[in-house]
Amino acid sequence: MLIGAAIVVVAVVGLALGVVDLEDLTGGEIGASAPPPGTSEAGSPLEASDTLAALEVEAEGSMSGYSRDEFPHWSGADEFGWEAPDSSCDARDASLIRDGEAVEVGDGCDIESGEWVDPYAGETITDSSSVDIDHIVPLANAWRSGADEWGKPLREEFANAQINLLSTDAGENRSKGDRGPEAWRPPDEGAWCDYSVRWVSVKSEYELSVNEEERAALEEMLATCEAGS
Repeated sequence: MLIGAAIVVVAVVGLALGVVDLEDLTGGEIGASAPPPGTSEAGSPLEASDTLAALEVEAEGSMSGYSRDEFPHWSGADEFGWEAPDSSCDARDASLIRDGEAVEVGDGCDIESGEWVDPYAGETITDSSSVDIDHIVPLANAWRSGADEWGKPLREEFANAQINLLSTDAGENRSKGDRGPEAWRPPDEGAWCDYSVRWVSVKSEYELSVNEEERAALEEMLATCEAGS
């Protein structure tokens, strides 16, 4: 116990004096130990099936009054519980760092290099400018399923929440747009399980409704999960 405490003290002092580098303590580049984006941390498929059954089913609402400006996004990462190397990082930066491999971060949280595997089609991306940060449940979809009744603070939380952001290929994200799973699914069928689990988890966390077609599509996608997962 005393030896362990001594090591911690040495590490903290070393960091403060600039003698010890953060990479030396973490064993590699920032983001190198992050779980692969295809591995859902949003719950198991069995839990997602039960959660989906409990979601309120309603007809899709109106887009009246909607604007992306109603959802302040790319706010400061530290305001929304992200682990980021610098206070200048926003939620987009933090998502890139979490989801990438061997991510190198420069001054002002500039993402200098890294590698990202698109969770929807499996393509490898090496230029961060070609990576979009997908709102798993799109902002407009959330608006149509209950977020139109929220205040601005909750909309900002939703737009910057770790549970609802995922680094993806820009083309796949723009192909998806604001469509739900009844109208768009990842082109790689192997990604359907993870995507549907994440979608259900977000809808449940923020008490958003689903429509009949959306629920049926999610049930079909969850059925692709391995039995007992």
